[in-house]
Amino acid sequence: MRYIVGYTPDRRGAEAIALAASIARTQDAHLDLVHVLDNPRPEDAGFPERGVQEILAGNAKVWLEEALALLPPNVDVQTHLRYAESFAEGLIEFAAEVDAELIVIGAAKRGVLKHFSIGTVANTLLHASPVPVALAPSGYESSPSISRITCTVGGREGAIELLGVAMDSSSRRHVPLRLVSLVAVDQSQAKDANQFQLDQTKDRIDELVATAALSTETEVTAVVAQGSTIEEAIENLQWRDDEVVLIGSSRLAEARRLFLGRTAYKLLHELTLPMIVVPRDYRRKV
Repeated sequence: MRYIVGYTPDRRGAEAIALAASIARTQDAHLDLVHVLDNPRPEDAGFPERGVQEILAGNAKVWLEEALALLPPNVDVQTHLRYAESFAEGLIEFAAEVDAELIVIGAAKRGVLKHFSIGTVANTLLHASPVPVALAPSGYESSPSISRITCTVGGREGAIELLGVAMDSSSRRHVPLRLVSLVAVDQSQAKDANQFQLDQTKDRIDELVATAALSTETEVTAVVAQGSTIEEAIENLQWRDDEVVLIGSSRLAEARRLFLGRTAYKLLHELTLPMIVVPRDYRRKV
């Protein structure tokens, strides 16, 4: 397996490396630390731009070498300096070239109450990447192991494909899988209408658990979390510090591309856990 790590010489870069190390453990995954500079390459630049690009390239190579010290020993890793129109574009192009399974980045600057604050690079990747994108929350430190994978599912198109990715990820890491559906209960509706919605959601998630039980030996549990808002439903769940959350793309996303729906964005802003966003119709490993 091959994971691309978008590295910048700051806290976000260190957090991306920490997350990559955590999720790569026991996977025999190869890590590619990638820094992207704006075009052109020094050899393609004219005077005096060539001199500037050579200085930037020299600095970037030093940063990448220094980044290696942030990784635990015995990690299969290479460093790469790329050129592109944007940082996100460079990561996507390189992931396609090496057929990578995952792009790992630091989410952005610290948001309100330490929650995710999506920056330009993350936002671009979340709308354009053909492979899953892992987001390291602000302040993330590498965990010796992952204790659980939580996968958010609903009853709409794409749940089965996302379930397959989650099952594979949990079984290869020998950790339990938790399926979560989030329901906002509309207090203005009749009690029977809300109960009907909850029953429907529970039936759908029970079907997914039954499907998973037939295909994996991993422990699979499910929970329907409810609240007056999606944010409240998220708060009503118990979360572990050393778990990873899998989120699917919006059903409106193009096939094998990322595009976050409203619930996914709320998860990003409410939780301080690492998250992996999976493109619609994606069926490979992460």
